[in-house]
Amino acid sequence: MASKDPKDDMKDARPIAVALKADGWSRHSTGLVPKITAIGHGKNAEQILSLAFANDVKVRKDADLASILASMDIESPVPLEALSAVSEILSYLYHLDRTTVDAALASDVSPNISPDIS
Repeated sequence: MASKDPKDDMKDARPIAVALKADGWSRHSTGLVPKITAIGHGKNAEQILSLAFANDVKVRKDADLASILASMDIESPVPLEALSAVSEILSYLYHLDRTTVDAALASDVSPNISPDIS
């Protein structure tokens, strides 16, 4: 049996980050879907994550989904095989934002989120 090349493990261990834009939906054959705005591996992935954290953008760790999305081109719509997972994540994030707004309104505190949440 051939041994596995250690370089393969190094490549697999590199972080992957993919940024999506959900408010700039892209027309797709199935309707409107989020589009991929950035893809990074290794240090580029770390930069994408740093920018996200610095701007209070929610981040989800999902290596399988990131691998699928990273195989696409920037500005392309999320592929159909990943759309269900992305939709679930976006739904969860919108729910979190809505909960933050509701809690802030209940306590008369201004939430630190975008005003265009409905």
